Order: sequence, then C-alpha cells, then structure tokens
Amino acid sequence: MANNDDKFKKVISHAKEYGYVFQSSEVYDGLSAVYDYAQNGVELKKNIRDYWWKAMVQMNDNIVGIDAAIFMHPTTWKASGHVDAFNDPLIDNKDSKKRYRADVLIEDYCAKIENKIEKEVKKAAKRFGDAFNKEEFLSTNGRVLGYQEKINTILSRMGKSLENEDLADVKALIEELEIADPLSGSKNWTDVKQFNLMFGTKLGASADSAMDLYLRPETAQGIFVNFLNVQKTGRMKIPFGIAQTGKAFRNEIVARQFIFRMREFEQMEMQFFIKPGSQGEWFKHWKEARLKWHLSLGLGEDNYRFHDHEKLAHYADAATDIEFKFPFGFKELEGIHSRTDFDLKQHEEYSGKKLQYFDHEDNESYTPYVLETSIGLDRMFLAVFSNALQEEELENNTTRTVLKLPAVLAPVKAAILPLVRKDEALVKLSKKIIDDLKWDFSVAYDEKDAVGRRYRRQDANGTPFCITVDGESLENNTVTIRHRDTMEQQRVKIEDLKAIIKKEVDVKEWLMRM
Repeated sequence: MANNDDKFKKVISHAKEYGYVFQSSEVYDGLSAVYDYAQNGVELKKNIRDYWWKAMVQMNDNIVGIDAAIFMHPTTWKASGHVDAFNDPLIDNKDSKKRYRADVLIEDYCAKIENKIEKEVKKAAKRFGDAFNKEEFLSTNGRVLGYQEKINTILSRMGKSLENEDLADVKALIEELEIADPLSGSKNWTDVKQFNLMFGTKLGASADSAMDLYLRPETAQGIFVNFLNVQKTGRMKIPFGIAQTGKAFRNEIVARQFIFRMREFEQMEMQFFIKPGSQGEWFKHWKEARLKWHLSLGLGEDNYRFHDHEKLAHYADAATDIEFKFPFGFKELEGIHSRTDFDLKQHEEYSGKKLQYFDHEDNESYTPYVLETSIGLDRMFLAVFSNALQEEELENNTTRTVLKLPAVLAPVKAAILPLVRKDEALVKLSKKIIDDLKWDFSVAYDEKDAVGRRYRRQDANGTPFCITVDGESLENNTVTIRHRDTMEQQRVKIEDLKAIIKKEVDVKEWLMRM
C-alpha cells in the first residue's frame, strides 16, 4: 500500500465494504465522529473485549469485574475534578474558521520530525545491510539526535505550559514553529482557550425538578465509588483490582481519524488498589504485563513503544502510554497511571463517607493507592484492523487483499463452501458440518461464485479457514481446509476439523504467549 494516507483511506473503505464499521445514521448523512459497528465489527469488538477480560479478570484471582451505570450522581464529577478541569486546549484558524486541539497540532508537527528520523533509519539500513544496528544508529547519529532533541524540547515546553495553564505560551509555540492550518495553510490563529468535554443531560420528568447530570467521560469513577462495596462483599485483600468495560462520552470538538477519536467510545479499565509506598513496583509490573498482552496478538514488536508523560496530572506520580504505530503514526493506545490516593480521598471528602481499607496484617486503616491500566476498545479495534489489512503480490503476478486478523479475534473462524451449490448432497453435508462446528466457533456458509472468488472474499473478510466440501467428501468424509495466511490446502477428516480450528483460535493458545 502506497503511503500512510492511502493506507488509512483503504482501512476506512474496507471496514465499510466488509461490514465492520458504518457511519452512524448514514441515511441522514451521518453524525460526525459517531460510528456503528456492523455485523463483523461487533464480533471483532466482542472478541477483543473477551480477550482482555480473560487476561485481566479470569486469569487473575485478585481482580474482579463490575458494570457501573453510565449515569452517576453529579457530585461524583465535582469530586473527580472533571467539572472544573476536564478541558482541551482549542485554537481556531481565523481564515479557514476550523477549530483544532492546540496540543494535537504540536504533536502532529513532532510526528513529521519523527518521520524524518524513520527516513534516516531506512536509508542507513539500506546502506549497511545486515550489519545495521538500529539502536546504535539512533543513539549515535548526529542528525537523528538533533531531530530527537528538537522533539523533546517542543513536547517538554508544551507539557509545562499546559500544566501551568499558560495558554499564551502554547499559542506562541505554535507561531514559533510556524504551524499552519492543515486545510488552508493559513497561520492566522486565535488565542488558545480551554473547552470542557463533558456532555450535560437532565434526570427527571419535570423541568422544574430535573437534576443536571453528565454522561460519564470515563469509566474509572464508577470503580472508585464502588471500591468499598466490592472489597467488603468480595472479602478482597489488598492488593486487588476492579475491572470494567463500558461506554464513555466526550464532546470532542476536534474528533477525527475515523474511530480513533470519537464522541461515544468504549473503555477497558482496571484500577488496582495497593498499599501506599508499593506503587513503584506495581507500576513496573503492569507496564510489563500490559505490553506482554499486546505482544501476544502478534501485531509486531516494532509497532509498540512506551511514551512517558512529560506533563503529569496533579494527582499522579508516574504515567506512561503504550503507543501503537497506526497508519497516521505512533499514537496512544493504552495508559498506565499511578494515581496515588487522590480519587478515594476526593470521594471521601465530597461524600463524607470513609473509603478506607483495614489491613489486618498491619492492624491499621489507610486509603489505598491506585494503579490504573486504561485502554480504548475502539482504538484497539483500529490497531488490530489497520495492522491486519494487507495487499500481497502473488506468484502469478496477481494481488490479493487479505485481512490477517489474529485468528483468536477473527469474527468468523471458518467458512464452509460446497464446491457446487446446486448439488443437494454437498449442500446437505456442508450444513451438517456447520451445525456441528457452530457450538464451538462462529462459522459462515458461502456458496455464491467460483470457489477461487469465495476464497478471496473470505481472505478480505479475515476468515482464518475455508473448508471446501466436494464429491470426494461424500465418499470418504474428508474435506479440503485452506489456511488464510499461507493459502496452503490440506485434505483432512471431517471429524478432525474441530481440533484443527481450536488449535489456531483457542484463547489459551494465544494468552500462553504472554
């Protein structure tokens, strides 16, 4: 695929064509930055969620799950700081009348410098061949070091300015870097202003008595306010975690990049409650554990990196992002934050109720510290989908579009194809195979077109296996099974199909790679 912009356009168009993601309310010309997951997308999304849940909750005997309500008492958001400080720094271009996030404009500028570093690496790799040492090159090449120093200087200054709420300096930085409006090329900017991202709504039948509420902008607070309920009813001992997945809502003024930044999105979060003073070791533990989970899916180690925060939230004492290489560059996929005791203490203060843990071993009560892991399910979907979409040159000088989804996540695990759709005996046996396999796997039936075209269709849909039923199948109970990634075909017994598929798609097989 030619360049990153072209690849991203192909990702978006493929997602629609093959029933993964549709524009919301498309018959009414759509709703900006809101998307619907279609018949295949909903399965892929569910499989990602299940893969996370199994690794996070089922495989850890000290982590449990909850499903907190989207509506919460409005004081929750006062206590958490969202009412007063949940803002994005926005800037308008006076000529194009377009609005942008100031920090994203600066980050995109730095991403262009990163692209220059990548070009230097590619040139050097070509020049030195097998003798090329990427780490050594990055740490010694003068031009690369200059680029990296420029990036670090820019991001450090931006982080400090945002932390100090010095919005005038953020604008000054944009002007000094001569950042132009991506659409019009104009450098005629307004001042930077803060904009609160929460959606307001009302609870109650009467306008006079209705209570002002917010749609939750994150799922974490539902965990914090339930900390003591879960701890007591589950008789949990510290350290322990509470996990949940669910919808959150942010009034993103500058929503873009398909499902990467949406107004309605889904999070997968785990808050791990620990003894004060132990946060350093647990921060290290969860950094390693979460990266291993990502790597278990086989999307390529080079596509991940840690990015430590220049600007820490006032309550945090450590924070890092796991960034993924999307078609539009490295961007945040998951955050790991050491949140200290800020959240529980805030809810204690605003509710007037104690949210402390009594440690029987030390015979003392204390407010636990919290270690958070938070990943966007929609971003994870985009990471998996965009990485999987590939165009391959074949030996016969043709190309095929193939969606090489990790088999454990693929919406359909196998497609059953009768060689001739008008042959009733073949159709009957195909349906019998489906009836047997569908208890364990999501399977599909495909009878239209020549078998070669059906293979291509299932490749593009991400289906790991195609099972062809032919005349020989009626004689000896064997079928041809074709593997999506290698296109290899083998003759196997129908009774062996379940074991063959299970070996490739079983969650245990994949998570054991961690």
